[in-house]
Amino acid sequence: MAVVLREFAASHPSDVGVRDGRTALTWPQLNTLVNKIINAINASDLGPSRRVAVFAENSVETALAHLCTLHAGGSSVPVNFHLNADEVAYILKDSDTRLFFTGPENLERAINAVALLDKAIPIVVWRPQGAVGAGVVTLDQFIANASEDEPSSNVPPRPNLMYTSGTTGVPKGVELPPTMFAGGKNIDEHIAALQQNRFALLGAHIVVGPMYHTGPLSGVRVLAAGTPVVIMEKFDPERVLQNIETYKVASSVMVPTHFKRLLDLPLDVRKKYDVSSVKIMSHTGSACPIDVKQQMIEWFGPVFVDAYGATEVGTVCSIASEDWLTHQGSVGRVIPPFTRCVVVDDDGNELPAGTEGRLFFEDSTGRGVVYPNDPEKSAKAHLRPGVFTLGEIGYVTTDGFVYITDRFSDMVVSGGVNIYPAEAEQVLVQHPGLLDVACIGVPHHEMGEELKALAIPRDLKNPPDAKEVLAFCRERLSHFKCPRTIEFVDDLGRNTMGKINKRKLRAPYWEK
Repeated sequence: MAVVLREFAASHPSDVGVRDGRTALTWPQLNTLVNKIINAINASDLGPSRRVAVFAENSVETALAHLCTLHAGGSSVPVNFHLNADEVAYILKDSDTRLFFTGPENLERAINAVALLDKAIPIVVWRPQGAVGAGVVTLDQFIANASEDEPSSNVPPRPNLMYTSGTTGVPKGVELPPTMFAGGKNIDEHIAALQQNRFALLGAHIVVGPMYHTGPLSGVRVLAAGTPVVIMEKFDPERVLQNIETYKVASSVMVPTHFKRLLDLPLDVRKKYDVSSVKIMSHTGSACPIDVKQQMIEWFGPVFVDAYGATEVGTVCSIASEDWLTHQGSVGRVIPPFTRCVVVDDDGNELPAGTEGRLFFEDSTGRGVVYPNDPEKSAKAHLRPGVFTLGEIGYVTTDGFVYITDRFSDMVVSGGVNIYPAEAEQVLVQHPGLLDVACIGVPHHEMGEELKALAIPRDLKNPPDAKEVLAFCRERLSHFKCPRTIEFVDDLGRNTMGKINKRKLRAPYWEK
């Protein structure tokens, strides 16, 4: 990677390449530090999988951990920094991680997670609060003896291994597909491909979401192409506007929750800042309410590009602001390598244009959607080879614009985060006061939807305390995976096969 950084270090010696609220590194400083981190990673035993986990809140160091792993020929594993030690340990073991980067706020959980494994994993921490124990080194110690020389670029780039909640309660690791990863035979080819990225061509990029998501990670990768990157530790709407104006930010990736929080700012605050430098704003994560999208276009201009897809396949449909204004609510048309959207009924029969049904997408490569180590789930996602679904219901117009109206999968998207209810359900049914549980997505003004538990108490006349039940779940599972509310009911509508119609359970809440 350093060939680009070396060039920028020579031609822009005083310009900042990457910054957060605490740190700003010029291109020469970045070049030196990146070389040392890559060389230190190369000196580590990464095993055959070459997996390196990163368990940290947003920072310059977090970005460099991901980036330097990639350019050392490793595969970084972003770990959600909200997870508890048990959940982290599962990911470390399942991914065959051999090196573990963490920030100071997560160090204790990182140590506890490694302690649960049957083998030790070296932990590297930055900015620790005090002395570190055995098995832990600081980032400064990690790179102390590493060379500043430019590392070899003759290594194949490896995609990230992303973990999401599983439909059965077990997280699944999914490698970024070719549609989301620049690839290349070696690092030089990878960087050349990155330099063609639409973000890389425009100017400074701001990262506002957590780096365990694919969108923010894509923004980090363009740093290697010579694009200045501004990293926000946490999303703060007014600080986002300040940074856009101050650093002449040209691009970003956001989710609808970010848009809503920006729009919730008082009008006089919004008008204080110049956002005219923004040339493209990619919107992903979940469907954006029409009124929210309309207001954002009126404010920022027609700079928004919606990207509908999933980590497993990349972007399937896309729509720019100009088309969206005449097709409001659409997620756009399919984009290569996907060729068309197929709408079918519950029996798999293809439906005509304008008719609501299950949405499937044709992949010209034949790859479709792949869930590693879960052939059953992969098979269920396909209508036939290369024709897959992401679990949505909708329709397609005669001119090819796709509209999503509902979801037939259990997945809940809250604030752009995918939540599979099975994890919370498996915890809640262990509560001694509950007989049966179903978790569903219900509307939420800011987050789009939130998780709600519908539970049958063992004693209908004397149900357990709702707050106590929710606390029971949060003690055993990461808070973001737990329901925000619970409602006690006498029936969940299970059929003779024991299945629950989640769409039917959701309907009353969305009709209000």
